Amino acid sequence: MKKNLFAIFFFIISSALILNAQSTTLHIPLNFLKAYEKQTRSFDGKPGKNYWQNKADYYIRAEVFPKERKLIGEETIVYYNNSPDTLNRIVVKLLTDIYKKGNMRDYQIPPDAVNDGMELQSIVYNDVNIGISDRRDSSYREGTNLFIKLPKQLLPEEKAELKFKWSCIIPDKAQIRMGAYDSTSMFIAYWFPQIAVYDDIDGWDVINYTGNTETYNDFGNYEVELTVPKNFVVWATGVLQNPEEVFSEKILQKFKKAYASDEIVKIIEEQDYKNGNITLNKEKLTYKFKAEYVPDFAFALSNHYLWDGSSLVVDSNSGRRAFISAVYKPESKDFYQVAEIARKTIESFSNHIPGYPYPYPSMTVFNGQGGMEFPMMCNNSSTEDLRATVHLTSHEICHTYFPFFMGINERKYAWMDEGWATMLPFDFQAENAEGYDPRARNASGYNEIGGTDRDLPPMIPAYQMRGSSYRNASYRRAAAAYEFLRNMLGDELFKKCLHEYINRWNGKHPAPYDFFFTFNEVARQNLNWYWKAWFFDPKYPDISIKEFHQKRNKLEIKIFNNGGLPLPVKLTATFDDGTSELIYKAEADIWKNGEQEKIIRLNSKKKIVKLELGNRQIPDVNFENNLYVVK
Repeated sequence: MKKNLFAIFFFIISSALILNAQSTTLHIPLNFLKAYEKQTRSFDGKPGKNYWQNKADYYIRAEVFPKERKLIGEETIVYYNNSPDTLNRIVVKLLTDIYKKGNMRDYQIPPDAVNDGMELQSIVYNDVNIGISDRRDSSYREGTNLFIKLPKQLLPEEKAELKFKWSCIIPDKAQIRMGAYDSTSMFIAYWFPQIAVYDDIDGWDVINYTGNTETYNDFGNYEVELTVPKNFVVWATGVLQNPEEVFSEKILQKFKKAYASDEIVKIIEEQDYKNGNITLNKEKLTYKFKAEYVPDFAFALSNHYLWDGSSLVVDSNSGRRAFISAVYKPESKDFYQVAEIARKTIESFSNHIPGYPYPYPSMTVFNGQGGMEFPMMCNNSSTEDLRATVHLTSHEICHTYFPFFMGINERKYAWMDEGWATMLPFDFQAENAEGYDPRARNASGYNEIGGTDRDLPPMIPAYQMRGSSYRNASYRRAAAAYEFLRNMLGDELFKKCLHEYINRWNGKHPAPYDFFFTFNEVARQNLNWYWKAWFFDPKYPDISIKEFHQKRNKLEIKIFNNGGLPLPVKLTATFDDGTSELIYKAEADIWKNGEQEKIIRLNSKKKIVKLELGNRQIPDVNFENNLYVVK
C-alpha cells in the first residue's frame, strides 16, 4: 500500500512539475493565460473542462447570373451562443468587401476591379429589421466586417436567427482566391454573410481580410440551393442531394458509377457537350447541397468543363468512401491526370502520413487560378510540369486536415496549417514526381532569407507579416520544424503525437500552445527547447565545421551552431582513396541542452581529405563554412 501511495504521490508531483514547466518556459500572452485560468484550455494540451465553442446553421439560396457575373442570395442563419458570455453584438464577415471602395488590400488591383462590395438589401435579427449607419454606437460596416448591435442581448445557451438578402459581383480581374475565369466558368468563395468566430482567447475575431492571410471560421451545418442557367453544372462543398433533378440520364448514370468506382470515370467528356445532353432540359437548374459541420462553403460552375471522378475507401475500419473529382477546361492537359493524383494523394494521407482517414465525403479539384483550398474544394491553376501539378494538388488537399478539420485560426497562426500542408505531402511528392525533391526545395527557399531581418519567428501573428516574411514563417520555417521533429521523434512516436493532437482538437479551435503541449504530453518529453527555438526566437539555420583533427584512427570534429536553430547534423567524409561516405548522423535533439558547440569523436581507418556538413534538405544560410578541406 505504501508503494502505491508513493507511486501516486510521485505521479502527482511529476505532473505538477511538467505542467509548471509547460506554462513557464514558453512565453504565453495574457489573452492565452486567461483561457488557462478559466480552464477552457489545459497545460497538458487537452481542451479544458470548461471549453466551449459557438456554431451556426446556414440555410442559403442563391442564383448566379454568369453573363453579368452577379450573385443574388438570401440566407437564414441560426446562431448558437454556447459561450458563458452575454453578447451585445454579433460580428458578421462580408469577405467580398475586399473589393469595396476604400478598403485596405495587400495587393494592388486595377481600378476597374474595385466595386461596391457586398450589397445588403435587408438584415433581420430575430424578426427585427437592422439598419446600417456610420455610427459605432449602432450597427455599422468597417473593412470586411459588419458589426450588428443587438436589440436584445444574446444570453449564454441562447440562439438567435439572422436573415440576410444580398448581392455581389464575381470578379473577373484581380481574382483573389476566387473569380470568373472565362465568361461561363467561375469559382465562387467568400460570397455570403458569415458569422465571425467568437472564441475563448480573443472574443470576436475582428481582423479584416486584406488578401494575404486567409480566414478563421466556426463550424456549421450548411443546406445550400444554387440556381444557375440551363446546361450549367455546379460543384460544391458537401454532397449533392438531387442529382436526378439536374443531370440527364446518361450523366446521372456515370455520376452514380463514379461514386462507387475505384477506377476513374469520365463523367462529362467533350462529346457530351457536343451532344447537348449534360443536364435536364430546363431553363434554370437548382443544385442542392448539404455539408455537415464544416467551417466554410464554396462552389464552382461551368457549362463546358470536363469532369472525372471516382471514389476511394478512406477508412478501412468502417469502409467509408470519399468521392474524388477533377473538373477542368479541355485545354488544361495536366488536369487529365489530376483525378488520379488527387486519389493517390488522399490514399497516402489516409494510410501513410499523417495516416489519418480523410475526414470528409468528397473532394473536387477545380481548374481555376492559383492554388487555394476550401472544405472539400480546391481552386488550382493548370501547370506545365508534372512535379508542379503533384505538388499543388497534394498541398491544397492536405489543407482538408489543417485548417478545416482542425479549425485553425489562419489569420493569426498560418504556420499551423501552411506548415503542415507543406511538410505532410513531402513523402508523396517525392514518390510521385520523378526528379522532384520537395525537402530540398523548401530548404532552398528558407536559405534565401534565413537570418535576415525578414526571417521572423512564426509566433508573430500572421496578419502582421507580409511578402517573403509571411511565406517563410508560415510555410518554409514551419515545414522544416515539423520535418525535423518527425525525424527526431521517429515515425511511430511522431504519428502517435500527431494523431492525438488531431483526435483532441478536430472540430474545435486549437491554438499554438494546444499543439505544443499535446506533443509534450504524448511524447513524454519537454520539447519546449525545440518550440522556443523554432517558433519564438529570432534564430536561423547556420551550423559550421569549426575544427577538425585526425590522429591515426581517431577523429575529433568541432561543430558550431552559429544561428542557434536546432538542426540535424550530417557529416560526409571524402577519403584519400577518392571514396565518400556518411560518417556521422544526429537529429536536432543534439542541441537540446542549449550548447552552441559540439565535439564529435569518431574512429576511421582511412585518411580524410575533406569533410562536408549537412545536405540540400537541411537549410543552412552559409554553406561555405560547412566544408573543411584538409591542407
